[in-house]
Amino acid sequence: MPATHRDGNGTARGVIDSRRRVLAGAAGTLVLSLSPLRIARGANLLDVRLWPAADYTRVTLEHDQPLKFTHFMVRDTPPVRLVVDIEDMDLTPRLREVVGRVDADDPYIALVRVGQNRPHVVRVVIELKEDIHPEVFALQPVGPYQHRLVLDLRPVTPPDPLLALLREYEARMPAGERRDEAALLREIRKADAARDAAAARGRSGERTIDRLLTIAIDPGHGGEDPGAIGRRGTQEKDVTLSIAQRLHRLIEGERDMRVLLTRNGDFFVPLRERVEKARRVKADLFVSIHADAWIRPDVRGSSVFALSERGASSTAAAWMARRENDADLIGGVNLGAKDAQLAQVLLDLSTTAQINDSLRFGDAVLRELERINPLHKPRVEQAGFAVLKAPDIPSILVETAFISNPDEERRLADDAYQERMARAILDGIRRYLTRHPPAARSVLG
Repeated sequence: MPATHRDGNGTARGVIDSRRRVLAGAAGTLVLSLSPLRIARGANLLDVRLWPAADYTRVTLEHDQPLKFTHFMVRDTPPVRLVVDIEDMDLTPRLREVVGRVDADDPYIALVRVGQNRPHVVRVVIELKEDIHPEVFALQPVGPYQHRLVLDLRPVTPPDPLLALLREYEARMPAGERRDEAALLREIRKADAARDAAAARGRSGERTIDRLLTIAIDPGHGGEDPGAIGRRGTQEKDVTLSIAQRLHRLIEGERDMRVLLTRNGDFFVPLRERVEKARRVKADLFVSIHADAWIRPDVRGSSVFALSERGASSTAAAWMARRENDADLIGGVNLGAKDAQLAQVLLDLSTTAQINDSLRFGDAVLRELERINPLHKPRVEQAGFAVLKAPDIPSILVETAFISNPDEERRLADDAYQERMARAILDGIRRYLTRHPPAARSVLG
């Protein structure tokens, strides 16, 4: 699904409907100005970006000064609407561009109206295709961005990654063997109950592969967060998604595996949600895919990281973890969300056993990576990566190559290299599972 995003020069670009809608407000409450209104000392809008996805749609307004804003939902008469009033902002042609950027396939936005509601107040009205839980929050300047006003349109009933995974798997089965929606939901409830019972008894030490294995693949960065950017303009978020999608297709071809992508498009997923998605589908393994960057362009090679309980294994590993953990700041996380504190507690429960399994898993993948690219370090490194903190899933972070190295940037953008990288990761998964089968448990499949 297309999204509007920035290129290497910070320019907004994307799929923009050439037919700009000029809309009068419903019931006469909004009138779209045909010329920009200049308000003394008002904030200047720098960019408008939309990021549609099945998980949620994000609208970002970037501006040069802090803003005062209020918002409310209108549900008494259809369609359901989100209304945001912004004080002391100029109504400029760029702000009106948001009207034309709404894609017909956006899962949540039907259309957007922008107008002068009252003196010195711009009103944005978003007509919705279904009811949502809105998250409207401000972000302070960070990285390449100035102030941002973020509108996250999250569905009242969030997509269940486990149900989506089952639907995907069922679609690949012969028509006569597929289960209907009700059967899938019953199976999920049964598996949840079995998981809770097993947790109460304690984890079994029995090791055998007698079921479908679930692999969670996490393409790093996305949406507002481009990750590292090479000299040729290659963005890390695009490379990681492409390699992850190739790995997804390869795993789909394995008879004893199924696969979850934490994101399947160009949108931002907070680090804690990536972990929670993997746990929701009861993943056996978690692989986060990235592309390194360093201050020197001659540094090169592939790396694999696992979590550390006692500090980073090197200064470079510590720096890398800080950079990757800053993804939430760049991508934009609503720190006022009620579950943020609870999620952080979850992320702090990682165990020594999980780390030991992750080190073994990482070494298996590293041995395959060295067949296609020089290694930056010959061993698995460790640092405090937030995305690796699932307490019950062996988890690794693969830095496929240095996007800051001109030669490796060219390779990362090459289809053949991406395919070889995906194959190497799958071979590493296979190598690990052969030597270290996962614990037996009651799961779907």
